Amino acid sequence: MDNVNKPHNLAAIIRTCDSVGIETIHAVSNRPSIRKKQKTAGGSTRWVQLSLHESMENLANTLKSNGTRLLAAHYSSTSVDFRSIDYTRPTAIVMGAEKLGPSSDTISLVDQAIHIPMQGMAESLNVSVAAAVILFEAQRQRLAAGCYEKIALEKETLEKRLFELAYPSIAEKLAMQAKPYPPLDEEGRLLD
Repeated sequence: MDNVNKPHNLAAIIRTCDSVGIETIHAVSNRPSIRKKQKTAGGSTRWVQLSLHESMENLANTLKSNGTRLLAAHYSSTSVDFRSIDYTRPTAIVMGAEKLGPSSDTISLVDQAIHIPMQGMAESLNVSVAAAVILFEAQRQRLAAGCYEKIALEKETLEKRLFELAYPSIAEKLAMQAKPYPPLDEEGRLLD
C-alpha cells in the first residue's frame, strides 16, 4: 500500500487479502492513522499482518532482494492487462492512494505497471475493489497451479496462529506476559 490511508479501504483490502490467503500486507504511509487497528476488517487483522515501512524505496529493495517481483496497479502507455501476469511467481502488487494512485517515485521502483481494462466511462475503480479484482485473479491462477495444496506458513507461525484462533483470550494474556503459548495436541486441545 502506497499511502492507502482511508480506513474503510484499508480494511476492505485486509479482508480480501485474508480471503485469498495472503499473510502480510506491506504499507508506507505519511499518516499515523494507518497504525490504528482496522476494526471493520471483520477480524481479518488477526490473520493478516500489516507491516509498516518508512519508505517505498526500502520496501521495494527488501522485497526485490527476496526475489519478489513488484507490480503497480497504474494505467500508463506501458502498463499491461492484469490478467496477462503470471501470479504463481513471488509477486507484490502495489496499490496507490485514493485519487492519486502510486506516486511517481513508486512507479519508478516497480518491475511492471498493470491495469484493469475498463469498458464504461469511469477512469478507475475504488482502490479496495481494484485490489480485490487483481487478487482474485492471482488466487484463480494459484489454485489452478496447485499453489494452495501445501501449507506455505512455517510450522511455528502456523501453530501460533492456530493457538490464537482456538484460545484468543489465553493467547492475549500470554502475549501481555511475554510468555510462550503451550503446545496443542492433534485435535487442538491444550497439552498439559
